[in-house]
Amino acid sequence: MTKPMVRIHDVATDEIIDREMTDAEFTQHKKRQQIAATQEAEAEAKATAKAVLLERLGITQDEANLLLS
Repeated sequence: MTKPMVRIHDVATDEIIDREMTDAEFTQHKKRQQIAATQEAEAEAKATAKAVLLERLGITQDEANLLLS
């Protein structure tokens, strides 16, 4: 498996360097992807739970907003 590429742009010289991530960068990249996936799953679970609760109460999101305002 090839690692993602990193682009470095030196603004002073307008030089652009494309290179493969180092092992340390790739490890950090994988950790960030895992955190993002976890956060996305948590957000989806929260949205689903909210929709289920609104359904059980028999109210819309707008009605819930009115109750909470």
